[in-house]
Amino acid sequence: METSHCPGLLSLLQCWALPWWPPVTMGVPVFILAGLLVHFVFLASIFDIYFSSPLVHGMTPQQTPLPPPAKRLVLFVADGLRADSLFELNSNNTPQAPYLRAILENNGSWGISHTRVPTESRPGHVALIAGFYEDVSAVAKGWKENPVEFDSVFNESKHTWSWGSPDILPMFAKGATGDHVYTFCYTAESEDFGAQDAAELDTWVFDHVKSFFNSSRSNQTLFSALNEEKVVLFLHLLGIDTNGHAHRPYSKEYKENIRKVDEGVEEIVSMLESFYGNDGKTAYILTSDHGMTDWGSHGAGHPSETLTPLIAWGAGVNYPQEVTSQLFEDNFLKEWKLENLKRMDVNQADIAPLMASLIGVPFPLNSVGTLPLEYLNNSDHFKAESMFTNAVQVLEQFKVKMSQKKRTTLSFLFTPFKPLSDSEQINFLKKARLYIQQQKYSEAVSLCKTLINLALKGLSYYHTYDRLFLGLSIAVSFVGWTTYVILVIIKTHTNLIKAAQINNKESTGPLYSFMFAGMIIAFFLLIQASPWTYYVYCLLPVPIWYAVVRELHVIQDLAANLWSLPVGHSVGFLLICILGIELLVFSFFYRSTLTVGLLVFAGWPVITQMWVQAKRTTLIWTLLCVFLAVFPLMPVVGREPNIPLVIVAGLTTLLISCFSLASFSRSENKYRGKEDLKVYFYQMFSIALSTYVVSSTHNSLKNKQGLPVFNQIVSWMTLASSSALPLLSPTLLFQRLFSILLSLMATYLLLSTGYEALFPLVLSGLMLVWIQMEQEALQHYGLSLRSKLAVFNFAYATDITQFRQLHLDDIRRSFFFVFFIVTAFFGTGNIASVNSFDPASVYCFLTVFSPFMMGGLLLLKVVIPFVLVSCAFEAVQVTTQLSSKSLFLIVLVISDIMALHFFFLVKDYGSWLDIGTSISHYVLVMSLTIFMMLMNGLAQLLTTKRLELSRRTKHHSM
Repeated sequence: METSHCPGLLSLLQCWALPWWPPVTMGVPVFILAGLLVHFVFLASIFDIYFSSPLVHGMTPQQTPLPPPAKRLVLFVADGLRADSLFELNSNNTPQAPYLRAILENNGSWGISHTRVPTESRPGHVALIAGFYEDVSAVAKGWKENPVEFDSVFNESKHTWSWGSPDILPMFAKGATGDHVYTFCYTAESEDFGAQDAAELDTWVFDHVKSFFNSSRSNQTLFSALNEEKVVLFLHLLGIDTNGHAHRPYSKEYKENIRKVDEGVEEIVSMLESFYGNDGKTAYILTSDHGMTDWGSHGAGHPSETLTPLIAWGAGVNYPQEVTSQLFEDNFLKEWKLENLKRMDVNQADIAPLMASLIGVPFPLNSVGTLPLEYLNNSDHFKAESMFTNAVQVLEQFKVKMSQKKRTTLSFLFTPFKPLSDSEQINFLKKARLYIQQQKYSEAVSLCKTLINLALKGLSYYHTYDRLFLGLSIAVSFVGWTTYVILVIIKTHTNLIKAAQINNKESTGPLYSFMFAGMIIAFFLLIQASPWTYYVYCLLPVPIWYAVVRELHVIQDLAANLWSLPVGHSVGFLLICILGIELLVFSFFYRSTLTVGLLVFAGWPVITQMWVQAKRTTLIWTLLCVFLAVFPLMPVVGREPNIPLVIVAGLTTLLISCFSLASFSRSENKYRGKEDLKVYFYQMFSIALSTYVVSSTHNSLKNKQGLPVFNQIVSWMTLASSSALPLLSPTLLFQRLFSILLSLMATYLLLSTGYEALFPLVLSGLMLVWIQMEQEALQHYGLSLRSKLAVFNFAYATDITQFRQLHLDDIRRSFFFVFFIVTAFFGTGNIASVNSFDPASVYCFLTVFSPFMMGGLLLLKVVIPFVLVSCAFEAVQVTTQLSSKSLFLIVLVISDIMALHFFFLVKDYGSWLDIGTSISHYVLVMSLTIFMMLMNGLAQLLTTKRLELSRRTKHHSM
């Protein structure tokens, strides 16, 4: 065998790609590490390019110079309240919230507040109270804390008292300067989706506000503070959101909670007016942080999630304005019978400047909201001055952002935002100030709005200034890496090229050229004081492309070989590859594409004439492909819970287990001892127990009795044992794979709410038949055969001498794996978008709100079908006599080409749903690639390793 020769540090990449050669077997972990590292950089880059924080610091606070209309502001945020749920009338034409309906008809102004993706509580509250849209990465950094320092209306107030959830309130208290934001929270355990009535959370808030004001009468310090100016009272009402998650927005519980909130708001307003002697100096705002889908979730950009109510009344707020006609694209006004009352829609971030203007505090420094003047009941002079303050405040951010970018860019490379040059800024401000002095208020307001729009465009321009440059760097690395992996496959696993000649005196020209290029790039980044991440993104292409250039002889040999092939064959093969990858890409947008793919798979044995030699296997394959093809056509999981289907799935699994046990007993490879049977029976018992727990938990929650402790203990124990139990079973192919299915199925049942419980069963059935079909394919193409699958043992499947070279059909094999992986992800719609997650999936484990714990369990639910496919792929690799890395490298190429596809599909324009979807697809496919690398190792562990509990049982030890 040829010895490897790898001089130089950069050329180590080449050695890492040959882990199956005995002289460099130690290179396996290094190659995997290098691949993981490169893909982590690709994944992280998108957060730097698209998810970097928009915040800047160092601005001067801006405040309207005229006296404000209100001394205090009361903010009610009904978490998870949809606009239609509040405004629409009941079937008997009575309002859902009589008091609030009377307010918008007789006392105040109303409209719809349009939120942005992600529609979650944290970013929603940040937009409301701080006036800016938080980047998605901040949500991941911390739910309750402040990962980034930002200003808010609470921070600018004299005093803020807040009552409500421990998930929201501390965020604004910890971000405030000084000690003037006070929080009163109930315990985190109170946020229980399985509780008797989540409306109690809102009752707690209303009761504590009342007792707080009552106690202030005997506390002079507190009484004086409450009577000062620039005071904010914040009531966070979480009951509606919790009831929506637990029972859906059209449920009796959700609607009853709205009625309780309506009564509570009425009581608080009455109490405050009495406390302050009806001084007419209190402004009230009621809104929501986000809405909710019909199936009780939120996070994405569906209108039911992004349309939230806004009602404002009290000091400084306009009275209802009657109109004869209004132009809106939706049909809500007619549905809600509000056609004659002026509807004033705002963006969610506009509410922060509105609150600041009403009580006369400086606009939050990072606010990007535009003051909605239609809500103000004040003089034209006040409105013009407030708008001017708003314009200066946004312009301040633009100036800081511009100076930051100018400081870190070489002067001859810097391209300023032309519509707002220094002279233009001065011009705008002078003109606006002159209009105000001349009492041309409407002209001043119009000019200020233009300036705000330009400043916001300029902010976006400088925020995305380096996007193209960084994007190109990543794209070049992507293409280089994919090319390199293709070259490694061709060089080490095929006969397409001549034997590599060892050249001890290899030219050092390319090495010096690439080193020089790297030094030039580093120098440019250094003099521009670029962040360290820029060095990673911009220098990564250098070693990758150097590795490609060193394989020039492989490219030359490949080109010569391809040139000798018939053009029609090459073009046809290329077109099939492109069509296959496009099918995978389309499946991310349209789940039904997976159905089309599976139906094509069903016909594969017929097209290739394989059915002639294996009629029974082909029939089962076709039937299972058709069964699995039904799942992507079903509605997304979680929208309609169906517990009886979960029970059916559990009982079906038990039935199949009994048949399998009988089948294994009759075959040549009977269970070797009592230990093996014990494991098998324990797994069947786990399935039965999981089925009972799901049914019992559902009934208990339905009767509002909470989550039984016994069920919770069983659920966590099942989860803990599911990864270890397969390692106790025999390593014979079908026995080990069936053991893996039973263990994971027990956990999957606990995480299921409907038809998806049947999905792993059908998927596993297809995977087992796939292994047999690949054996038939080997025979069909005249490649060498291994012994019968029934007695195949994973533990002895690592004989390196029996590995064969890659065949063209192996590309099809790898494509099948990627397709099945995508089907495992999207087959039940589990992660089609953030809002398709259903909290009900985790109710067997916990019902108290815990975002990261719930997120982890939901992720596990997504991963289980993934593990089943990975284990089957491991079986395919070893039974078809391929190196465990050769097929995986082809898989890596397919997924990287998909990732590059999505990288170019990422966009930062259009609707927020489009932007969010485009980015999440890229993140998803990159995570998939990294995940597959990790799953490759996990599948090997689950299939080949065995834990011995009894010394008397003698098996081959790994």
